[in-house]
Amino acid sequence: QVQLVESGGGLVQAGGSLRLSCAASGRTFSGYVMGWFRQAPGKEREQVGSINWSGGNTYYAGSVKGRSSISRDNAKNTVYLQMNSVKPEDTAVYYCAAARVGYPYQYWGQGTQVTVSS
Repeated sequence: QVQLVESGGGLVQAGGSLRLSCAASGRTFSGYVMGWFRQAPGKEREQVGSINWSGGNTYYAGSVKGRSSISRDNAKNTVYLQMNSVKPEDTAVYYCAAARVGYPYQYWGQGTQVTVSS
């Protein structure tokens, strides 16, 4: 089992920045691909990005590419999402998730609300 807890959400002004954290506990964190997802009201959940176990490979959705950065600190069992130049359309509940390589995301956090005001 891997337990995930997100933090860092809140109210952000458009054009500002946010940094979300996801703390993991349980099984070896470093062996998992970590993903960030978000779900806005009335919309389907979408993947924001992901990072491999070493942190050497990252993926970003087109909607956030160029203004977002995902990193991880395996010593602290924590993964981060840094998002700059936020827009009102970034308003959503943000979730982190963990997956073994080649498998679907199996473990999910409870989510943290991000609201971007215009």
